[in-house]
Amino acid sequence: MDVLSDAIAAMRTGRPHSGRRDKYAPWGMRIEDSEGAGFHVVLRGSAWLLPSAGEPVALAPGDVVFLAHGRGYALTSGPDVEPTVVRFRPDDPPSPPPPPVRDAVPDTVLLCGAYWLDRSRAHPLLTELPEVVHLPATVGAHRSLRATVELLGTELEEPRPGADIIVASLLDTLLLYILRAWWQGEARTDRHPTGWAAALADPAVTSALQAIHAAPDHPWTVEELGAHGGLSRAAFARRFTTLVGRPPLAYLTWWRMTTAGRLLREADLLLRQVAQRTGYTSEFAFAKAFKREYGVAPGQYRRHAS
Repeated sequence: MDVLSDAIAAMRTGRPHSGRRDKYAPWGMRIEDSEGAGFHVVLRGSAWLLPSAGEPVALAPGDVVFLAHGRGYALTSGPDVEPTVVRFRPDDPPSPPPPPVRDAVPDTVLLCGAYWLDRSRAHPLLTELPEVVHLPATVGAHRSLRATVELLGTELEEPRPGADIIVASLLDTLLLYILRAWWQGEARTDRHPTGWAAALADPAVTSALQAIHAAPDHPWTVEELGAHGGLSRAAFARRFTTLVGRPPLAYLTWWRMTTAGRLLREADLLLRQVAQRTGYTSEFAFAKAFKREYGVAPGQYRRHAS
């Protein structure tokens, strides 16, 4: 299994929103705090991103920005423009683009969207991201990301049969490409990468993470996980704990419970089956571990989630 894909799948809820927007200067929109993670792509023209903390970011054609933590921010035609508040909710239907201004050429064309996340089980791979992930349009860089942006922009500009499924799939793909581009860029920087950037660049730790994600029901031992990366038990445990932020078996338990929560929300499985898929030999042992982690029994959690 892919650790990055798993981390996203565990947190994602609902359908992502997206839209292509023509903007005529002066313009500005403020997105308030939410459970969403927003992205914006400048297809034409320019824009300014004004985060809740930190300096304004000038955006040029082709630039991609991703805001993972749900904190409010503004997007404007200039740093001194007063923005209008825009609110998005997970249950809102996709809003159609406003009609174009007759005989006018937009100053800026944006591709905007939001993903809805369950922050109660936020994977550290995402929580370590900075306030703003800015991927400038660099010649020859992030070609897969650019290709996805172009496809998504075309589907939103000229909706055709099958667009609903295509757009949803492209949005999922876009999110993964944004995160991949960021983490790979961090791993290639001159400074020594830390945290999950270093974990994903470390073959021994990555092998263990992939094994855990592929088979959370397996009764893993530290020695067995270390063998995947060719390390002794002690050397592996030190390296894994340093980079991931928790010991191997503690991460295994955390991932089992995260997987259990997703199965209870999304799958029509008996509690016994959820327990088996997350490495517990009895429903009682699973329920006890789940309540210790979530504060409620599995059945109550499922009823609340539905």
